Amino acid sequence: MNATTETAWRVLHSDPTPYTGIELFAGAGGMALGLANAGLQDKLLVEWDEQAVATLRHNRPQWNTVHGDVAEVDFTPYAGQIDVVSGGFPCQAFSYAGLKRGFEDTRGTLFFEFARCVQEVRPKIALAENVRGLLRHDDGRTLATIVSVFEELGYRVAYRLLKAQFHDVPQKRERLIIMGIREDLDISHLFPREQDYFITLRDALADCPPSMGSSYPPKKHAVLAQVPPGGYWRDLPEEEQVRFMGKSFHAGGGKTGMARRLSWDEPSLTLTCSPAQKQTERCHPEETRPLTVREYARIQTFPDEWEFVGSLASQYKQIGNAVPVNLGYHIGRALIAMLEWNETGQPPANLGAYSQVSHTPDQTASPETHPQQVPLFPEYQP
Repeated sequence: MNATTETAWRVLHSDPTPYTGIELFAGAGGMALGLANAGLQDKLLVEWDEQAVATLRHNRPQWNTVHGDVAEVDFTPYAGQIDVVSGGFPCQAFSYAGLKRGFEDTRGTLFFEFARCVQEVRPKIALAENVRGLLRHDDGRTLATIVSVFEELGYRVAYRLLKAQFHDVPQKRERLIIMGIREDLDISHLFPREQDYFITLRDALADCPPSMGSSYPPKKHAVLAQVPPGGYWRDLPEEEQVRFMGKSFHAGGGKTGMARRLSWDEPSLTLTCSPAQKQTERCHPEETRPLTVREYARIQTFPDEWEFVGSLASQYKQIGNAVPVNLGYHIGRALIAMLEWNETGQPPANLGAYSQVSHTPDQTASPETHPQQVPLFPEYQP
C-alpha cells in the first residue's frame, strides 16, 4: 500500500512569524529546529555539550548558540523581548521543606536556571519538556515543585503527555510538556491534538541516505538473525533464550527491549542513546544490524541535510536525546496560535486543531492523560 500524503515521512514547515524564542539545553537542536520550522525566531540557544554545540553551529551558523554553563548566562539583556522560553532540563529531585521556599528550594538544579531565565526574561510563555517519569518522580513532589515555582513567578500552568507517534513522528515516544502562560495574558493553554494516523518505519526509512552505523559482534549477530520483524528474545528457540538471557531468563518482567527487532509496519520503538545496547535493542526490521545514524535521524524527523558532528557514539546520543523535530513543530504551532490569540484578542480560527485548557482545571482528569493546571497526586500533601 502506498503512503498517503499524511502518512508519508516529511519534515513539516510553516512560514516565519515575528515571534521570538530562547532555547535552553538545546542539545542537537530537535526542539529548536521544530519550533523554528513552526515559525518561531530563535534569539539564543544554550548548550553544554561541545559536540552538540558543534552540530548546531554547523547546521545553523546564523543561530546565536552559546556553549557553556547555563548558570553563567545573563538573560537580562533579553528582558521584555522574548515570546517563548523553552527547554528540557534534567529531572532532578529538589531539596525543600513543604514547598515553603518555592523558587529558592530549586537552587543548585538545572530547573532553577530555567526558572531564572523565565524570571529575568518574563516571556509570554514558558515551555518545559521532560520524560514521562517526571509525573511520578519522587512521588510527584518534583512536578509539584515545578508547578509551584512557575506559579510563584506569575505563570498559569498546564501540562500534557504528548505521544510523538500521533504527531507526524514515526516513533513511539512520549514527552511531558509543561506550559506556563504569564498571568496578564487572557488566553488558554493550547496543546497539539493527536492525529488520526501514524507513519510506519517502512515509510520513514524509504530512500534513507546511507551513513555510518554500529555493528553487532558475531555471537550477537547470530542471535538477532533468528528474530523475526517485530519480535524479541522470546521468539528465539528456548535453548537460545536461556543462553542469551543468562540469569535474566528466570527473573521477572518482560524485558521486551532485549534482542528486539523493529517492525516495518509500525512506528519505531523509542530511540535510545545507542541502538545496540542489550536492554534496548533497535535492530533493523530486515537486515541484521543496528539502525544507522541517518535512520536514527529519519525516525527523529531531522531533515536529511542536518549533519551531526562528533564520534559515532556522540551522534547516536545527540539524536537519541533529541525531541523529535516534527513534535517540536506541532508544539510550536500551538504556541504561535496562543501568541496570535493574545495579539488579536480572538481565539484561532482552527481552535479545533488543539486541545484547549481553560483557566479552570478539571479536577477529575488523570494527570497522565489530561492537561492540568495543578498536579493531582493523592499521595503528596505539601
